Amino acid sequence: MKWSDTRRIAEELVDRYPDTDPLSIRFTDLHDWICQLDGFDDDPNRSNEKILEAILMAWIKEAED
Repeated sequence: MKWSDTRRIAEELVDRYPDTDPLSIRFTDLHDWICQLDGFDDDPNRSNEKILEAILMAWIKEAED
């Protein structure tokens, strides 16, 4: 997975943290959690606030479904 795989990352986060409210997560924690996902193999330094926000929004949408 790469940073650009926002939907796939969101799906993985929903599976791994099913009882977590995405709106309660700090970006620093979100970044760490994403980097620890199985199959994530992108450069941790390539993320930014815009990418993390897109992943967070996808996570919220995925959790609602």
